[in-house]
Amino acid sequence: MTGTPYPPARRQDIVEDIHGHRVADPYRWLEDADSAETTEWLAAQDELFHKVADALPGRDRLRRRLGELLGAGSVGAPVWRGDRRFFTRRTAEQEHPVLYTVDPDGSERALVDPIALDPGGTTTLDGWQPDKEGRLLAYKISTGGDEESLLFVIDIATGERVEGPIDRTRSSGIAWLPGGEAYYYVRRLPARAVPEGEEQYHRRVYLHRVGTEPETDDVLIFGDGMDKTNYYGVGVSRDGRWLTVSASQGTAPRNDLWIADLAASPLERPELRPVQVGLDAGTGLHVGRDGRAYVLTDLDAPRARLCVTDPSDPSPETWRDLIPQDPEAVLTDYAILDDLETPVLLAGWTRHAISEITVHDLASGERVGTVPAPGLGSIGGIVERPEGGHEAWFGYTDNVTPSSVLRYDARTGETSLWASAPGTVEVPEIETRQVTYTSADGTEVRMLVASRPGASGPRPAILYGYGGFNISLTPSYSASILAWVEAGGVYAIANLRGGSEEGEEWHRAGMREHKQNVFDDFHAAAERLIADGLTTPAQLAISGGSNGGLLVGAALTQRPDLYRAVVCSAPLLDMVRYERFGLGQTWNDEYGTADDPVELGWLLGYSPYHHVHPGTAYPATLFTTFGSDTRVDPLHARKLCAALQHATASDAPILLRNESEVGHAARSVSRSIDLMTDTLTFLAAQTGLELA
Repeated sequence: MTGTPYPPARRQDIVEDIHGHRVADPYRWLEDADSAETTEWLAAQDELFHKVADALPGRDRLRRRLGELLGAGSVGAPVWRGDRRFFTRRTAEQEHPVLYTVDPDGSERALVDPIALDPGGTTTLDGWQPDKEGRLLAYKISTGGDEESLLFVIDIATGERVEGPIDRTRSSGIAWLPGGEAYYYVRRLPARAVPEGEEQYHRRVYLHRVGTEPETDDVLIFGDGMDKTNYYGVGVSRDGRWLTVSASQGTAPRNDLWIADLAASPLERPELRPVQVGLDAGTGLHVGRDGRAYVLTDLDAPRARLCVTDPSDPSPETWRDLIPQDPEAVLTDYAILDDLETPVLLAGWTRHAISEITVHDLASGERVGTVPAPGLGSIGGIVERPEGGHEAWFGYTDNVTPSSVLRYDARTGETSLWASAPGTVEVPEIETRQVTYTSADGTEVRMLVASRPGASGPRPAILYGYGGFNISLTPSYSASILAWVEAGGVYAIANLRGGSEEGEEWHRAGMREHKQNVFDDFHAAAERLIADGLTTPAQLAISGGSNGGLLVGAALTQRPDLYRAVVCSAPLLDMVRYERFGLGQTWNDEYGTADDPVELGWLLGYSPYHHVHPGTAYPATLFTTFGSDTRVDPLHARKLCAALQHATASDAPILLRNESEVGHAARSVSRSIDLMTDTLTFLAAQTGLELA
């Protein structure tokens, strides 16, 4: 134990025999957030956190600087419906992005402003989709961070509500039919219709006619009798003829896919025919304006390929490669520009986490050029006009460039700035370089390292990672990174296995029984930063959230000697019981399940909660949790916090920051600033970075 007076936490004598493993769980009582004992413990942790954090130097200056950097705001790429366009924008004064439309006469109007809906700032815009004619808008909002989306439809011309709220639409896509009278969408079954504890599962695809009662009039289209953890996607072609339905079991990196010809079967009973079922591949299908089916797939191509086929017979044996797999770059996106003498296809790629766009002949797939980009950064989705054209729009950002929108003109081959972030901000000069290093098993891994130009010698550093769920970490504008580097620190982002930076094989090399590869990649990144003279173990902090919280939890328990400080946000940490809470059962394809004896062995091999050893000098650790988090239950952080406070032999503080009325993802700008101020001042104080 340290000299820090931590709040008392009762240790239970709970040891279970699970598949022959004796598994201790001394802090199981902290799983109950509503118990008087947990409430008292959380209040004491909150008092301790503020006693330490509120006295840290540099807070006021850092808070002001973060506000200035976030004052750049943001802007999103346009979505077109005829001469009307839709986009999101956040100015320096706004807490959340606002959805706007620009009418055909050029006048701009706000359609959905979260602050207008809720001045308290706890309401977020979760998704939106205009109908095919641009007359109606479906949008989803949630409140308090719970992500339990409510669906509304409004008349775009008047802003008046047409219908809603429709509840249980979390993770629901909207596929409008032509005319705007109906759409296909995804909705969970009501709680009364499912077993207790499974309220977050059991989705179905429905046909909904605008203005009718969802509970009684919606028509069940798909999903009955299928896996309870399935997520579904729906799409309808521009001409309204083709319906596609995809199904993936939780977050598994594969999906089944069906297509129906709505001209040959009723909307209420579409004859869905399989495109792929039971294949170990992720595949999407879109029927283009030319009547061809475009298939983006990683089947036999872990870095992805784009194929074409006939939608009336789109089975895999009919697919013809249009854009074959690249040996180094990962194909992520495409758009078709056909108002040209020779129509072209734009292909979006990431090459070692850096984005690029190439131009191809639409008929043959032959590469004929590239789309100029401003620098080494990240490109968002490529947008075309639904009716066709010669223009495309895409978002762009890098480490020093706030979000902007670029326009590509295929007639001239030129790229121009179409919309920049609305705020004016002075961005510090930083230098970013990509470093290749070797992990424990000899695999080459890359990381981006940002610092002030000309700086030398060991400095306080933050190493950030994620390494899971096929998510790629690419360059982006970040107020926290800029503020840290401006103060003289180093900020490194490691492209670990488990992500998608090098394709699906890279992802699978960091999941299930291979999860330790992710932690080894992270340790090797830290050792490379030290070997290069950029930092020392006494100056090195690590940070991660969600699956990245699991990453840093494993890192601090496996190599406590390597790190000085840790920020562990909304983490998974008890990998024996993770499936019992939140959305845990949707992730067992990524991690494995404790119900299987072999897979339990994988989980116990690294589960941070089960690798805390009394008498170990653990790094200073700050857990950040969010009271309305319905993805990862805050119990994980509570349990590991108590375990570390009991076990550590170090004087470095172990703290818990608990925040109410926010969840796993979106939050207001002011709350983001509060969180960044607390985490960065904690890491600065521990690593010796002077913020004042």
